[in-house]
Amino acid sequence: MVRSAPQRFFAVFILLLLVSALSYGCRIDRYPVKRPSSSSYTLVWFDEFNGPDGSAPDHGKWVIETGANRWGNAELESYTNRPENVRIEQGQLVITARKEIYTGSDGVRKNFTSARLKTEGLFSQTYGRFEARIKIPAGQGMWPAFWMLGNDIKSNGWPKCGEIDIMENIGKEPGTAHGSLHGPSSNARTNDMTSIFSLPEGKKLADDYHLYAVEWEPGTLRFYLDSSLYATFTSQNWPAAGPWVFDHPFFLILNLAVGGDWPGSPDNTTAFPQQMLVDYVRVYARQ
Repeated sequence: MVRSAPQRFFAVFILLLLVSALSYGCRIDRYPVKRPSSSSYTLVWFDEFNGPDGSAPDHGKWVIETGANRWGNAELESYTNRPENVRIEQGQLVITARKEIYTGSDGVRKNFTSARLKTEGLFSQTYGRFEARIKIPAGQGMWPAFWMLGNDIKSNGWPKCGEIDIMENIGKEPGTAHGSLHGPSSNARTNDMTSIFSLPEGKKLADDYHLYAVEWEPGTLRFYLDSSLYATFTSQNWPAAGPWVFDHPFFLILNLAVGGDWPGSPDNTTAFPQQMLVDYVRVYARQ
């Protein structure tokens, strides 16, 4: 059948729509969405990192922190807001740790650079499900993290504000993710609860994307890696030497540290640059 010009245009338009839909479908298949364990959750905040390639993260959602010496833990990097260290690329947040001599605006010279983002002052929430789909880097001295701090940190300080570590990994433990709580103790130290999830022998978290999540209710936090619940922390189990400080709003943090007291320094086996790839971050609330 011979088609008129308008008919041909319409047919091409429909074909393009189908190709676009199939392409989007392929992305969903490649990056499957793990739903919350309960259908009573409602999505209330998210970032899919769908900005133009090379652009900065959404400044309406994230604050990019910079500097070198105010993070504790004897970290070795200077955090920057340069696209070399933090940018959007192919629908992902890309945090890149680089080995380079760099002097930041604080005047501190370091041998590594990386990036750290937070939602402080833009978004915080008490309770709900907090999740991110991340492909972590690999190598001695790498320390990627997805975590939260109490939004009263400026008035009460750490650890009184509380800390919820949804995911931490150190390069010398390539198959292990850590989930932890940190809070105050009456003896001027910290109270801590921590647990780990380990992949089968020989498997590495850096080999693929994984979903790291916490489900938080009054007096209870449950930690997940993909669909596996691997830890449940409760106020009843919190050490009596300090208060339970996990019943107020917390904000989100994503960062890739280099070195520090816990992971140790990079060595001659560590390749640079290293990248932490974040497919999305999503926050849910109970209905």
